[in-house]
Amino acid sequence: MSSKELLEDSLLDPPIGQTIGFEWYATPIGIAALRKGSASLNPEELYQNAIKEGLQIGLELTKEEKEFYFSSKGTVVIFYS
Repeated sequence: MSSKELLEDSLLDPPIGQTIGFEWYATPIGIAALRKGSASLNPEELYQNAIKEGLQIGLELTKEEKEFYFSSKGTVVIFYS
C-alpha cells in the first residue's frame, strides 16, 4: 500500500482531535493535520498554523519532519520522525 493510500484510509477513522483549522489523525506514517475549510494558505502558513494548533491539543511538532499531501478530503500536513 502506498503512503497516499495509507493516508486516505486513515482519514476515514475518527480524528484524534480537532482545532479551529484542522482535524488531527494518527496514521501509520505519522500525525496528519487535515486542513478544514477552503481558504487557501501557502505551505509555510499552513505549516505554522498546524504547529500552533497542534500545541492546543498537546502535540509538540516543531522538531518533526513534514510533508504535504492533497487527499480526497483536502490538504494534509503529515508530521513524522
